[in-house]
Amino acid sequence: MIMRIFQVVTRPGKEEEFSKFFHEIAIPLMRSTKGIVQVLPGAPREDSPREFSFVMLWESLEALKAFVGEDYESPHIDPAEVELVESRSIKHYELVEETE
Repeated sequence: MIMRIFQVVTRPGKEEEFSKFFHEIAIPLMRSTKGIVQVLPGAPREDSPREFSFVMLWESLEALKAFVGEDYESPHIDPAEVELVESRSIKHYELVEETE
């Protein structure tokens, strides 16, 4: 499985608007996406009031590529987010399965 961590920093003053997009559009979209096993959305904290994130577990790299394309290492954003987002980053990891 692939663990994909996507982080966004909103433009100053755009936190509320992005939060609405995040909760009403982004989270439902990711939760309904084929190939995703689990979605863990992260909302801002007091010490990082403009940061939002997703930790997503994908079935495979092929499933991820089927959703975002071959350029899966670039942090794509929805056109509705462009005016709201200051920066974004993305990281990928192989999920470590626990053994007993």
